[in-house]
This record gives sequence, C-alpha cells and structure tokens, in this order.
Amino acid sequence: MKILLGLVFAIPILLSASQMIFAQPKSGSIEGRVFDADTKSPLIGAHVVVPGSSLGAATDDRGEYVIKNVPVGSYNLKFTYMGYAPAIVTDVIVKPARAVRVDAGLKISAFQTKEVNVTPRLFPGSGENPTSAVTFSYEEIRRAPGAAGDVSRIMMNLPSVGEVNDQSNGLIVRGGSPIENAFFVDNIEIPNINHFPTQGTTSGPIGLINVDLIRDVNFYSGGFSAEYGDRLSSVMDIKFREGSTKTFQGQLNVDFAGFGGVAEGPLFSDRGSWLVSVRRSYLDLLIKTIDMGTTVAPRYGDYQWKAVYELNGNNSLELLGILGDDHNNPDSRAAIENDMVYYGNQDHYQTTNGLNWRALWGNAGYSNTSLSLTTESFNEQSFETGSGLLLEDNRSLEESFGLRNINHLRLDTANVAEFGIELKGIIGNYNIVYGSYTDAVGNPVDGSVMNTGIRARKAGAFVSLLSHLTPFLSSIVGLRADYFSYNRNVDLSPRASLTLKLDEKSSVSASAGVYYQTLPLILLAQNPGNANLADLNAVHYIIGFERLLTESTKLSIDVYQKNYSNFPVDPQQPSLFLIDELYYRYGFFFDHGDLAGDGKARSKGVELILQKKMAKDFYGMISASYSSSQYLGAGGAWINRVYDNRIIFCIDGGYRPNSEWEFSARWIYAGGVPYTPYDPAASSRLDRGVLDASRINGKRLPPYHCLNVRFDKRFNFSGSDIACYLSIWNVYNRKNVAQYFWNQVKNVQGTIYQWGILPVFGIEYEF
Repeated sequence: MKILLGLVFAIPILLSASQMIFAQPKSGSIEGRVFDADTKSPLIGAHVVVPGSSLGAATDDRGEYVIKNVPVGSYNLKFTYMGYAPAIVTDVIVKPARAVRVDAGLKISAFQTKEVNVTPRLFPGSGENPTSAVTFSYEEIRRAPGAAGDVSRIMMNLPSVGEVNDQSNGLIVRGGSPIENAFFVDNIEIPNINHFPTQGTTSGPIGLINVDLIRDVNFYSGGFSAEYGDRLSSVMDIKFREGSTKTFQGQLNVDFAGFGGVAEGPLFSDRGSWLVSVRRSYLDLLIKTIDMGTTVAPRYGDYQWKAVYELNGNNSLELLGILGDDHNNPDSRAAIENDMVYYGNQDHYQTTNGLNWRALWGNAGYSNTSLSLTTESFNEQSFETGSGLLLEDNRSLEESFGLRNINHLRLDTANVAEFGIELKGIIGNYNIVYGSYTDAVGNPVDGSVMNTGIRARKAGAFVSLLSHLTPFLSSIVGLRADYFSYNRNVDLSPRASLTLKLDEKSSVSASAGVYYQTLPLILLAQNPGNANLADLNAVHYIIGFERLLTESTKLSIDVYQKNYSNFPVDPQQPSLFLIDELYYRYGFFFDHGDLAGDGKARSKGVELILQKKMAKDFYGMISASYSSSQYLGAGGAWINRVYDNRIIFCIDGGYRPNSEWEFSARWIYAGGVPYTPYDPAASSRLDRGVLDASRINGKRLPPYHCLNVRFDKRFNFSGSDIACYLSIWNVYNRKNVAQYFWNQVKNVQGTIYQWGILPVFGIEYEF
C-alpha cells in the first residue's frame, strides 16, 4: 500500500518536472456547442467571446466552436445570437494542453419590444421550474468546502435541506424524509447515488457519483414540473459531460475517500467520445498495512462511464453505466469501541446501465428516449451490540427495467409543449429473517420471516404547456397520470405555476401541484394487505420572489406549504411516524405486519438565498430558513418530526486571487432536531432503549454549528497540471450531538457525536 501511494504521488511529480525542462507556453483551448435551449437544434454563427479580451469564435454548421491558445486561467464566456437572450458561463478553468468543453443552450426571446431589455444570464434556469430551482456547475461542486466533491453534500448548503447528521448523505428536503427524493443522470433514473445505501431510501454515508464526470446539476426542492413523478419532495437532475473528441486525456487522483482515475478520448474520429472513471477506497488496505487495531474497515469502489456517438446531424446515442460495490463487517468489539448500536456484515452491489437516444426535429423540438436496467443486491446481517441477538438477516434483490421518453415541441415563439411517458417493470425478491426484538416504546415483538417476491409494473404519462402570455407574464400548466399494478392505483397530478416579471431584474412566481409516490418495496412486501394502501400524497404551495441585484448576484425568497396524506401507520405504535423509524431506530425498516394508511403530516417555511457567482475573483452564498415540520399523532395533536431544525443559517464563499490559489470557507448553524427521551426505568429493566411514549419528540438536541475551510493550489506545467487541496472540517472542533442512544454494555444512556475536527485532502494529476 505504501508503494502504491508513493507511486500515485511520485509519478505525476516526476513527469511534470521533466516537462518543465522543455518549457512551452502554458495554454489550452475551449470548445463546445451552442444550441436552442427548447429544441436543441444548433445555432449557426453564434458568437462566443471571453469578455475583456480578444479571444473568441463563431459556431459552425453543427453549432460547434473552438477557441484555441487560451492562456491557463479562469474565465467567463459570453454567448450571443440574434433573437436569443445572451448567456454567460462562469468558472471556465483552462488547463495546460487540455480542451475544456462548455456547451450553452440559449433561450429564444419570445417578445422583441423596446420595453424589454434582455440581459445576459449568469443564473441559468431549466425553464421548467419558476420556483425552488437551483443550478450548480461542476466547479461549484468540486470546490465547495465541507463537500469533498460529494454532490449531495453541496445541496446541504441550501436552506431547503435539513442539517441532521454529518455521517449521512440523506437529503431532508422541506420537512420530507430520505425516501422522497429522485435522482436522474442523463435522463436515466438512479435509485440511490450513495455507497452503503439504506434500503428503501435514497440515503447513504458516501457519495457514489464522481464529480469529475459532472457537467452541471439542477436541484428542484419543490413545485417541480409534471415531467417528474413518483417522488414527493425533490429531484436532482445530473448531467454528465462528454469526453474529449480531439485527444486522449487522463487523470489520476487520491483523496480522503480513495484513489482512482479518469480517462477520455475520441470515438470513431470526431463522431463521438468516451469517458471512464474507476475509484476504490483504501482505508481497509491502510488498516491492514499499519495494524490500527480495529476491524472497522469499510471497502467500497465504483465504476462509471459514458460514451456518445453521433449517428447523423439529428440523432445521437449515449451509453451510460454506474456501478457501486460496498462491503463492511464490523464485529462486536468494534461496535463497543465505536458506540455502535449494532454490528454485522454488509455486502451491497448496485448497477445501472442505460442507453439514451436523442432525436432533433429540426427547429420544432427534440426527444430523449432512454432504456435502463437497474439492479440492487443486499446481503446484510445485523446483531444487537449488547446482547448479540439477531436483529435482521437480509438477503434481497431489487431490479427494474425502465423506458423513459421526454419530448419538447415548440408550437411558436411563445409556447412550448412537453409530453412523455414512463414505463417500468419491477422485481423484488426478499428473504429476510427478523429476530425477536422490543419496539421503540417497549412492546415485545416476535421474530418473523419474510420470504416473498413482488412483480409489478409502473406506467406514467404527462403533458405540460409553457407559455409566454405577455412580455411580462408566463405560465406552466401540466397534468401527470401514474399507474401502479401492485395496488392498482391510478393517480392524477395537476400542476401549475405563474410568473410575473416586475421589471428587467425582478419577478414573483406562484406554483401549486399534487404529487404522489409509492411506498418503498421493502414495506409493501411485508404483508399482502399493504397492497390496499393508497399511494403517499403531498400537495405543494409555493410563492417566490427573485431580484437580480447585480449581473452576478441574485436574491431569492420562497415561502412554501406542504400537506402530506396517506402515510403508513403501525397500529402497535400509533404515536410514532413510521417513515421516520430509520432515524430513531437501527437504520432499517422492521417488519410491521398490517399497516394503516391514514397518516398525515405538514411542513411550511420561508427560505432566503443570496448568491454571488464567480464573475471575477470572489463568489459566495448566504442562505437562511425558518420552517416547521410536523405529523398528526394518535391523539389528534401535531407532533414535531425528527428532521425539524426550525432555523438554518449558512454562509459560504471563496476567493481566487489568481489561477493557482483559491481559499474558501463555510459556516453553518442549525437548530437542534427533536428527539424523544428514554424512559429510564423501562430502559434499565429491559437493558435497551425504550422511548417515553408520553414525550414523543418533546425535547431537542443542542444546536448544530461548525466551520469548514478549504485551500486549493494548482501547479501548471507545459502539458499537465497538479491540483491539491486541504480541507478542514469542523475547524473549532464543536461537539455536535448526533443522537442519544442506550448503551447496552453499560446499561445507561450514551451520546453519539458528529464528526469532530477532520482534515480532508486530495491531489489530482491531469495529463
């Protein structure tokens, strides 16, 4: 292992040192494609310039452009075309002897009047969500302090996402739970984008997606369009970049999470490209090498790839693959030493492979049609730390085969129609043994065996109309229908929004919509009677305000209300909200037998974001929110949910004095989440945690706050570069409480803390 790490560091340094002997000008190039954002048709003769310089180019008959001999550094790009709103892309990093690709979709100016002054867009919008939508570029994700290149963790800077646990990537969006989020990569749905995923949810401790493959991310925290179904709270739409179409390019890297590399190059001359990433953790290898005296050594790796081939000017194919392989086997000794409430084996495998066909309809529109196959395999055994009793032996397999077709049709300059269908075949095979246990409020529960399978189909269809009614007023109206064969439910989801432009820099928006989601398969499969449950339901109401303070600074304010219904309730524990069980129990769903479906919840809040893009040398964001998230308890009283922070405040930003150095920091404060105190007498008698049923979520943990800082340094050579970073999480070592637990070894209450001060490093060599 020492030799391997030495080579990872030494080889790029030696190669780069040799190149310095034959020093040549440090320059690279910028290339890409400019197209109509609504139809994806190429814009021929569009102008691409670097503001403040003589660098620039015009697009050819394919909408492609190349700007050569660009000195190494950070730039903005401005895109203009007659009849279209101009756009600006920030944070374009040019590296030695490499081609950075920057594509831009321009929006047609529906109304050409003297009253409307069209200004360049530094804050790109999807055109589908007037409220609750945020876009992050690759560079914004890569450099975020406290994120370590994890796409989920940068979303935790947003006021719409709760701050609950440092050790989990689970997104708590506007009072929802980790089961309520959807992820898409290039029009293909990914069930979970984390290593060691929690079955039935979208959470996990470590990110799966390699940020070096990401072009940009659109995150919708509410009010998303009818294109997206089967989720109640949020959608993360990730776009992978394309590989280089000109030359082979490579990258080696090692960081806190592991080591690996990225390779890319042209495919069939200039008709396509390929892009591959391979990574593996090294903590287990390090532990074996230096004998750290513990068996807590998780091992994980991932493999991601994308290939693009242009059939002709109007049709192209994209192949996508994402694979994760996770293993962990802490024993009882490790569990005791690390205050773990359970231990055991965890072997997990997930893979998604897909094919996407993009067809352009000239100047009329385009369609994306994808086929995908997803497989998730769980082999897990969990034992109670104090007693050693079996909690769960889970051997299950979940598979889905999907077809997704999305179409965009421009009716005229003021109206665009979107429509499509989704078909999915689902297979779930479950062989799970649940040991006898005591539930959260002290009731004994007999062990059980779940040996069953699910075969089901899902079908969805949607249509939306995006209309510019006047130069100052636009609307989106849509309808979605979903069918699930397992419970034979048909759900109709109307959605609508209206945006009023107050002036060239300010607008107000309002949206409302109905959203449905099926229960996780692991819960549906527990009892045949669960097929009679209605699908989970949420109704969103959102009012938003935006103001462009400067060309690079925007203020956004959202006020929202979400009303939940049809949530499952365990008749044996009616005072608890079952979907939140993952938080206050062992991290998985127990066997609950027959469930009722009359659970209700609600959340509401106000959010503020003040964001400054990197227009020159400084960037930053200030966000704040005040919210409330509750559910209706058994006695008719509203009870705070376990994810209810109430107050969140975050400030982060950075300074880039030149092309070689960058400094950034993030400070976050969040109100303590609710928890239920233990019943000391019952817990001591049973030697396991028993919640006080009379005080459900009646107390709160101490407030959470921490400071993360990051330092980046780049070394540029004639034909390569090395990028290094050092990030320090929780700089002042705040002892933030993650949760209280019942220590069975000592038969007393204990405290689990979140991460203390933690250095995170990384080094990346590009050639």
